[in-house]
Amino acid sequence: MGCQLPVGVFDSGVGGLTVAKEIMSQLPGERIIYFGDTARVPYGSKSKETVTEYSRQIIHFLVSQGVKVVVVACNTASALAVDTMREEFNIPIIDVVGPGAHTAAQATKNGSIGVIGTEGTIRSGMYNKYIYNLNPDLNVYGKACPLFVPLVEEGWIYDTVTHEVARRYLSDFQGKNVDSLVLGCTHYPLLRNLIRDVVQEVLGAGVTLINPAVETARCLKQLLTGNDLLSGSEDVPEHTFYVSDSAEKFRALANSILPCNVIETKDVAIKTFE
Repeated sequence: MGCQLPVGVFDSGVGGLTVAKEIMSQLPGERIIYFGDTARVPYGSKSKETVTEYSRQIIHFLVSQGVKVVVVACNTASALAVDTMREEFNIPIIDVVGPGAHTAAQATKNGSIGVIGTEGTIRSGMYNKYIYNLNPDLNVYGKACPLFVPLVEEGWIYDTVTHEVARRYLSDFQGKNVDSLVLGCTHYPLLRNLIRDVVQEVLGAGVTLINPAVETARCLKQLLTGNDLLSGSEDVPEHTFYVSDSAEKFRALANSILPCNVIETKDVAIKTFE
């Protein structure tokens, strides 16, 4: 019957739901336990030490729930904490930076790639390192977009304020001839349509938006298959959602993003999991 243990997914807030959605699409038989650290969002402006400590607490919680693998559906935590977490925990851990970098390196035709992300992700240079390891001849240009996460968490997906903020951020890529733009934060695919429109306005047509969630789910499928951990179930699983604050607000946003009906979201005192 396969391995019926759940898949753990976590993010600083609602952004990781874009990864959870892709997992549900590619692996419909897998049950997900999702944790959104809504009390401490955003992660992007926080130090490596702080993000590492938050990630440690969350993975302790997910392990306590019996997960078979952890998907770090947060680019900042992937960039700053994953290496340490892999050393500390005896459980497979998948990040989103590697899959996103791989997709971007394959997608570019002219060798110029843009990456937008949180301050922590861009400052870490992790996308640059991954992409250069794949092909040292590529050019990578990063731009921190710290206001995007709070705007998404506020639900201002199509707001004129968000549009103007995006114009200011994305104008930095003018003259760099990027033909691929990595949405290097899992919150950003929720702004995909707005970002696409602004990209066309300020950079012109022909720029491919890269959503690392698609490749991350594919990597998860490969890992589960290769380790004989697929559930094999044809039943629709019951996913579970936890947050560190504002459960009802999270549930409303989750229901606007996911294909399943999120009936309940539970609060967790995450700081108790050391």
